[in-house]
Amino acid sequence: MNQTTIDRIRKFTYDRNWAQFHSPANLAKSIMIEAGELLECFQWSDENYNIEHVKEELADVLIYCHDMLDKLGLDADEIVNSKMDKNEAKYPVEKSWGNAKKYDEFQ
Repeated sequence: MNQTTIDRIRKFTYDRNWAQFHSPANLAKSIMIEAGELLECFQWSDENYNIEHVKEELADVLIYCHDMLDKLGLDADEIVNSKMDKNEAKYPVEKSWGNAKKYDEFQ
């Protein structure tokens, strides 16, 4: 997300005095609730879904994720790159190319 978007999310929360409700546990619950609503968009069909509804639910997930980053004082780039380093080590291209197996199932 660019800084303007991040600032807008922060201002929205600040203007409503909602940070007081943003405990890590509450934010984790909210992320899961919104992720469930995102999944609901595909409940009856993998191909026939309303893209506008998908975009709204995905945005809700991203907004709550950013709120959690702020609450925990984390940097999105730092934690994503750290996790990608681990993923790249666990899933080397030569073993995982076109393979849906979990890393501990590689031979």
